[in-house]
Amino acid sequence: MASLPKKVAERLASGIKRFQPILAAAKARDVGEADTVTIIKDMLAEVFGYDKYSEVTSEFSIRGTYCDLATKIDGVLQTLIEVKAIGLDLKEQHVKQAVDYAANQGVDWVLLTNGIVWRIYHLVFAKPIDQELVVDIDFLALNPRSEHDIELLYLWCKEGWQRSVLGEYHTQKQALSRFFVGAMLQTDPVLEVIRRELRRVSPDVRIDIEQIKTVLLNEVIKRDVFEGDKADDARKKIARAASKALRASNNRSENKEHADGATTPLGA
Repeated sequence: MASLPKKVAERLASGIKRFQPILAAAKARDVGEADTVTIIKDMLAEVFGYDKYSEVTSEFSIRGTYCDLATKIDGVLQTLIEVKAIGLDLKEQHVKQAVDYAANQGVDWVLLTNGIVWRIYHLVFAKPIDQELVVDIDFLALNPRSEHDIELLYLWCKEGWQRSVLGEYHTQKQALSRFFVGAMLQTDPVLEVIRRELRRVSPDVRIDIEQIKTVLLNEVIKRDVFEGDKADDARKKIARAASKALRASNNRSENKEHADGATTPLGA
């Protein structure tokens, strides 16, 4: 993650201290959705650094319906925010509602929150449209002295958006997902390493790559890790990366050959 500016870190720590008792009191009173939206708008300004008059829009219109809030930077829509009453548990139906809003608007990111729980989703524009939970924050559990907690909040800050830290965090999280690791285990280079190490342990046993792959898929890796759209997407991304690396290697080899030919004296 990009380095967090000291001034922003101090604002986030101060925001945790200020809003934790406010949220706790609001939950104790079981305030409704409208009052929760008011608290969220204050948090977006005082904690996350948005100008609530020019960069936070209420009742954002989407095809005849309305999402509770939206954030804009330099006039460009960044995210949609669906707010539920602070005493309401966030459920799958609420996720679907928020994702549908974002899909209809063509927005990649959506936040679902009741003020205490903040869940940031990234949309996958496939058929059907899917979503990935990227960040899940319990605001009342945050520690203002924890560097990890401060960095989590920074992902949603205006300054973080301007430096694309949420996108970078999502990319890193994808690379460490069980689907990517599972797909990577099925690639020939990794299977060859496993084969080499197995032969080191059992030099008299004949083992081929297909045997290792069969064991991995049938006995080691859980089926949901290598089946389904997310598994397919992981394999495709790894294949594209491998193809890109191969092309780059071939180009370097060709350039080297040309350079060597250009410096070879005539008649040599």
